[in-house]
Amino acid sequence: MRLPYAPAEPATPDPETAEIYARIAARRRPRPLIPLDLSLLHSPPVADGWNSFLGAIRTQTVVNQGLLELAVCRVAVLTGAVYEWNAHAPLALKGGVQPAELRAVRTLPSTVQGDIATAVEAVAQSGLTAQQKAIVRYADEMTQTVKVQDETFAQLHREGFSDREIVELTTGDCLLQLCESRSGGFGCRGEQCTGNEERG
Repeated sequence: MRLPYAPAEPATPDPETAEIYARIAARRRPRPLIPLDLSLLHSPPVADGWNSFLGAIRTQTVVNQGLLELAVCRVAVLTGAVYEWNAHAPLALKGGVQPAELRAVRTLPSTVQGDIATAVEAVAQSGLTAQQKAIVRYADEMTQTVKVQDETFAQLHREGFSDREIVELTTGDCLLQLCESRSGGFGCRGEQCTGNEERG
């Protein structure tokens, strides 16, 4: 870890900073602040924004939670984020994803790198639902090429996702990528940086 942790309590009597600490502590309760919080609290406004963003994705979304977690798990596979997979795979199962579906998301090849035709066919022949297949293609393109094809995006709508649900899937995927970038910058990976961030 390249940064020391900020104090677990505000170091100054500034009321605005105290309110930020209180908001983060309220979202974490009954757990204490985690290492991620204590890293970001070097800049209280940034920590506050992160807390609000993360809280919205974790507790105020309408997209099916199993599908949201499945999307996050796919990004974890593509980025090699083992810790994030271990944290989010149980949440996907809790949200109704079947173990075989989760295994498929973990083992299917990328649909945008390598033998693309074979990978696309593997997804098509997998036991995933139509919505899950659309999510895999979307996550692959968004994560590995950073350019989603019009047809891939249109498929999300055809599979019944609303505009709001697509925004939530997209920001969930982006959040995982942001977590990985943050961990790399701070010089930490996994639990050292993120702690146990279960949903809620």
